[in-house]
Amino acid sequence: MPVLELAPRPRLAARAAGLVAVVLLGAWLGLLAVGDVRVPVGPMDTTMTLRPSLTGGTKINVPPLGALRLDSHVAPVRLDVDVDRLDPERSQALVDHPERLSGLQDEVTRDVERGTLDLAVRSCLAVVLGASALGLAVYRRPRPALTAGGLALAVLAVSGATAWATWNPKSVLEPKFSGLLSSAPSLVGDARSIVTEFDVYQKELARLVTNVTKLYDVTSTLPAYAPDPTTVRVLHVSDIHLNPAGWKIVASLVTQYKIDVIVDSGDTMDHGSAAENAFLDPIPDLGAPYVWVRGNHDSAETQKYLEHMKNVHVLDDGHAVTVAGLRFAGIGDPQFTPDRSSTPGGDAAEALAGARLASALRDQRAAGTPVDIAVTHEPAAARGTDGEVPLVLAGHLHHEGMEVMKYGTRLRTEGSTGGSGLRAVEGKYPDPIEASVLYVDRDSRRLQAWDEIRLGGLGLTTAEVSRHLPKENLPGATPGPSAGASASASPGTPPGAPGTSPGPSGTGSPAPSPSRSRKAP
Repeated sequence: MPVLELAPRPRLAARAAGLVAVVLLGAWLGLLAVGDVRVPVGPMDTTMTLRPSLTGGTKINVPPLGALRLDSHVAPVRLDVDVDRLDPERSQALVDHPERLSGLQDEVTRDVERGTLDLAVRSCLAVVLGASALGLAVYRRPRPALTAGGLALAVLAVSGATAWATWNPKSVLEPKFSGLLSSAPSLVGDARSIVTEFDVYQKELARLVTNVTKLYDVTSTLPAYAPDPTTVRVLHVSDIHLNPAGWKIVASLVTQYKIDVIVDSGDTMDHGSAAENAFLDPIPDLGAPYVWVRGNHDSAETQKYLEHMKNVHVLDDGHAVTVAGLRFAGIGDPQFTPDRSSTPGGDAAEALAGARLASALRDQRAAGTPVDIAVTHEPAAARGTDGEVPLVLAGHLHHEGMEVMKYGTRLRTEGSTGGSGLRAVEGKYPDPIEASVLYVDRDSRRLQAWDEIRLGGLGLTTAEVSRHLPKENLPGATPGPSAGASASASPGTPPGAPGTSPGPSGTGSPAPSPSRSRKAP
């Protein structure tokens, strides 16, 4: 009689590997599609999601400031919590009833527990549906599809049990910060000190919530923005210094003010190294053409990188470009001092750069194509253009200013739109974030008004927007260049919009009224 033996099926291992791949991929796709839960946590709206991970833990994203990671558990799943926004109604309720702050910690704990439970239920459904749907698409039979769904549920259950068994509640005392939040431990102390001095923390939380709510109240009473077709809106930014929050602010201002063109007067980088170039990648997606001039922290490599970007116009050597109906010309900073050193003969180099730009401006005027706005980084170079152009923009000083020079050219110096970047924490107080919106008449190409925008620096909660008018644009004034004068108007309402009176150019300027600058302390 022949001896009967059980021979291994050669394709069994391959089928098992395929089933495991279907289970894991289907579960992951299910979590991506329907595995997130929107949960109100105290005065904030958050989104909780489970993600596959080799190390586990919890990641809390606070855009645009960065993120913090907690070694909360060891499991093949990570909990992601995205802070979406601060709800003004719930914040106002805390302000109106300060006694609720004493129970805020318990309320947050209950919100997190409820959100975690909802997330667990939704995640179970997500992995089962994802794995089953993918199994049905691959095997085209219900039984293997149901098997894949059951295995996915088992994998998630084991992962949850592992996370519960390894849960470390003390991980909140030792968070790992990234992004701008990396400076948080040195600014506010570690989490342990916050826990041991919770009374002080409660008072600071009440102040923060109150100030943010005041800001919401202020902005909610502003008149609606009404675009004026006779006005070109120019957003002037400068000295971003590698602060990623700068791009978020610029994009927000472009949307809010319907910006036609962005002008960056340099020092976008900090050291001008090739490794920093990726920081510039968001520029083409900011929503408006980008006009840029090199600063003393921007290298030649930085300039070359920007020259090949879509929607970016690099100014140098006095060459003129026309963007949004305005003609710009500029010159890059002749100095490259990323270490903030002083170069011998630096002032002379800036004066020479200003003279070269002035010569280019005269050539443009002689050719019948006069420049409307000149751009440099150093104000010292900008002063060389006096009398050759109506408006010149600069930066470098990290504080804003507006003046009319001897021969009639108006010099606008912008503050730091990046809050001085990493240097924000070097002084006693963090540097503010500053930008301005310039309203230029489309016909006369002259400045009609400007809005100064000032946000509190790192860790501060102040915001102020104020409207200013050149004196010659005030009702009853005689035309002619003179120093700027502050007037009142709502942010985002350009000259010529409803509620303004006609200015000397015919496009209109805000009528004088009591100050309505918007400020949230």
